[in-house]
Amino acid sequence: MTPSHRPLVRSAMILPLATLAWACSPVGGTLGPEPAPTPPSTRPVVEPARPSPIRSDPFPPPVAVLDRLPGEVRALWVVRTTLTDPDSIRAMVDRADRAGFNTLIIQVRGRGDSYYQSRWEPRPETVEAWGAFFDPLALVIQEAHARGIGVHAWVNAHLVGGNWGIPSYGTHLVTRRPDLLAVPRPLARELFRMDPWSPRYVEALLDHAQANTETIEGLYSSPSSPEVKEHLYSVWMDLLESYDLDGLHFDYIRYPNPDFDYSRNALERFRIWVSARLSPARIAGLDEAYLRDPLAYVDSLPGPWAEFRRAQITDLVERIYHGVKKRKPGVVVSAAVFANAEDAYLTRFQDWRYWIRSGILDVVVPMAYTPDNELFEQQIRRAVEVAGPQRVWAGIGIYQNTYQGTLDKISIARALGAGGISLFSYDWAVSEGESDGGRSFLDRLGSDVFRRR
Repeated sequence: MTPSHRPLVRSAMILPLATLAWACSPVGGTLGPEPAPTPPSTRPVVEPARPSPIRSDPFPPPVAVLDRLPGEVRALWVVRTTLTDPDSIRAMVDRADRAGFNTLIIQVRGRGDSYYQSRWEPRPETVEAWGAFFDPLALVIQEAHARGIGVHAWVNAHLVGGNWGIPSYGTHLVTRRPDLLAVPRPLARELFRMDPWSPRYVEALLDHAQANTETIEGLYSSPSSPEVKEHLYSVWMDLLESYDLDGLHFDYIRYPNPDFDYSRNALERFRIWVSARLSPARIAGLDEAYLRDPLAYVDSLPGPWAEFRRAQITDLVERIYHGVKKRKPGVVVSAAVFANAEDAYLTRFQDWRYWIRSGILDVVVPMAYTPDNELFEQQIRRAVEVAGPQRVWAGIGIYQNTYQGTLDKISIARALGAGGISLFSYDWAVSEGESDGGRSFLDRLGSDVFRRR
């Protein structure tokens, strides 16, 4: 499918972030001093978020969707760097096909940008250099579908900026709406009353990320912001309606770590959310403390604070899932998740076990990135027990493994009955992976494991 033949059907329900909020705030301007926290008497009534019940909507059950997939899904995560040149895209699809892979998970939103023709987000300069008619995702679909290979759009949800610097284009969320960025706890008090459009605001977030690269990948959007949720929903629906995709794939659908998100907006929304379950006396005492310390509510109510953050992630997953199924029921919705489900639940607020059990996710892809075969087996086994084998694709971090270690993990996943495997990543497999002199890591897998689809 070429760009000129892409369907232009759009949903009237899709609202751009610009329409919802950007137009209401001066881009690059100053908002002045932040007002004092809202007095309790003027707070709007907001119902607390609760875990959604299992839906009974008339969508095909996940098994009906998955029955259309290959008997064994053999997937490759393809990082966006491969999408910056038409020749590298064609070579990627050809090499994946020859190696026996039948599914490509293509990173089309890396850091709040778009490696496709997006209505809502900027294209990186490396893609723009080829001109307006170069559409990386459309080319992947054209080449892959001609070979019978499925294409899933990989969307990084809340990671919107890297550790290397602030995006240079003014249409990027980081530069246009810094007030929608997630804030770590160590900066919470400092940034609570700071104008987000002050250069110091984003610089402080970036400095903190750069000083903590082992635990923070970059700049994140605020998961509890309604504007962020609406924007991400629009991104997903735009992809769904504009491209002939076989699947859509969540990544970074979580908080970076327990120290997030302590932005002013998140703290205020939690204050409203939790007040519905507190006595008037308790509210009065916390409100008094809140005027002195913006962390008063979250520090006093750690259990509900964790519940609130978990609900924000689940709310987005559920809304997007049902939006996808309403438009194209046969499209598979999957998510790359932390393989340690308890850690995902407690420290990333990523409740993927609930998503699977409640039917708001078709496939879970545990990122069991370890060289340890025993640990890998434990993590994939637990995922299979939760989701059922057909709804698990075992994520293998081949960059952490020897060639033999990768073979071992493929065998383990097969023995556990997993519906498929996904390797991270194509790019590493053809550039840095262990070759045997004449064959790359990817080619060796094709010859020794997959042969033909």
